[in-house]
Amino acid sequence: MSYDLNDAQPQMAPIGELIPDGTFAKVRLTIRPGGVNGATPMDAGVLKASQSSDAKMLDCEFTVVEGPHARRKFWQSFTVAGGKVDEKGQSIGWKISKASFRAMVDSALGLDPKDESPAAKAKRVLPGLKHLDGITFAARVMVEPASNPQYRDQNRIANVVLPDEPQHGAIMRGESVAPEPVNAPPRKTAGATPPGWQAPAPAWGAAQPSPTAPNWGAQPAPAAQTAAPVPVPPATPQPAAAGAPGAPAMPAWLNG
Repeated sequence: MSYDLNDAQPQMAPIGELIPDGTFAKVRLTIRPGGVNGATPMDAGVLKASQSSDAKMLDCEFTVVEGPHARRKFWQSFTVAGGKVDEKGQSIGWKISKASFRAMVDSALGLDPKDESPAAKAKRVLPGLKHLDGITFAARVMVEPASNPQYRDQNRIANVVLPDEPQHGAIMRGESVAPEPVNAPPRKTAGATPPGWQAPAPAWGAAQPSPTAPNWGAQPAPAAQTAAPVPVPPATPQPAAAGAPGAPAMPAWLNG
């Protein structure tokens, strides 16, 4: 018996190396359950409790699925309950997260964000946040400088790329798109070495074939890594699917 290594993929980039600031990429979201129950039965144990407030968050792992940064991962949490509220007593963090989740659905399904037709609205109905597990969409990735020099800078979603933006089609087809840096000010250090996100992107990770429809199947998440809590959290989540007549076992938007 012998082992043919000729068809092996290039080795992965060093652990901790960041995706360059402003990179456009097709990413897949995987939920990392934190043992805290959400607002719907299917979200039992899905959320994670904040260590510094009463906020409840959706702890997400993002994996780049195609292109030169394929298989690279980063982590981000989205507040869905608890925390600060606005003048009307509504959660600030949840409103921010809700907007991000809607953008992910629109990006994944190719929905015009201005489309408010009954068919489009039905596809934005989620019976539970659990159904975001496995969603694949176009995103612009940023580097968020650490506020404390003892911690590392981290990748975050700068914004979800929507179907009415010029980069969306190319990203979802797995094509290379010129980055647009967010230009977040780098953390000041004693040395003159430029921050790692200014370095050219490492060319590793073979591109994967782009399916005609996103693969919504839940993907097992590798070893958990602590994700930094998102900004100000919210009150009680208001899932769009709640009260939807005859809500199916799977969300309506999964049916394309």
